[in-house]
Amino acid sequence: MAKPLLQVALDNFTISEALESTRILAPELDIIEVGTILCLSSGSEAIEVMNTLYPDNIIVADLKIVDAGGELAGMACDKGADWVTVMCNAADATKVKAMEAAEKRGGEMQVELFGNWTYEQAETWKKLGLKQVIYHQSRDALNSGGSWGTENMTVVKKLADIGLEVSVTGGLTKEVIQLFKGIPVKSFIVGRNLRNADDPATEARAYQDEIAKYWT
Repeated sequence: MAKPLLQVALDNFTISEALESTRILAPELDIIEVGTILCLSSGSEAIEVMNTLYPDNIIVADLKIVDAGGELAGMACDKGADWVTVMCNAADATKVKAMEAAEKRGGEMQVELFGNWTYEQAETWKKLGLKQVIYHQSRDALNSGGSWGTENMTVVKKLADIGLEVSVTGGLTKEVIQLFKGIPVKSFIVGRNLRNADDPATEARAYQDEIAKYWT
């Protein structure tokens, strides 16, 4: 079972704010995500900047595409994105167009699992050739006292059993990592817990060490 990757989500409003984090964190990370807010505020320039400065990291454009999949995924990959996100409720035709555009440029597409979706749909996506999904623990649930637990692990396991590569996100602390032991997680996506840490680089290394405890 491959060791999961560590990804930072750059939910910043400006490229300069994002760079304050990446100049410290990039050497400790596998993936840099240009978050939705940053994509919208700075356009494709943010993707291009991250690709230029950090060629050794996978660059994700978190566009959350719902239409014009081929055009938007193609544009993001042309600017240097390796992976592009599409919403689960987008039409399957949109997903396929985005997937084809990304793969044509050597990239991949990820399906964001927000809102309503079913395992039957996930099986269809797999048959269509889609490889990756992102499973979210609801921020509202976490803010209401919820936490990662058995129910979440069951979902991730079922998606992995379908044959999809599953990344996870949503208030992930180092202590949560151990719950995923034995599950083939693609990447752990962490935002503020990395960016706002007192010592972000040390914190990122601590996450990497925790991941290494359970995957070799």
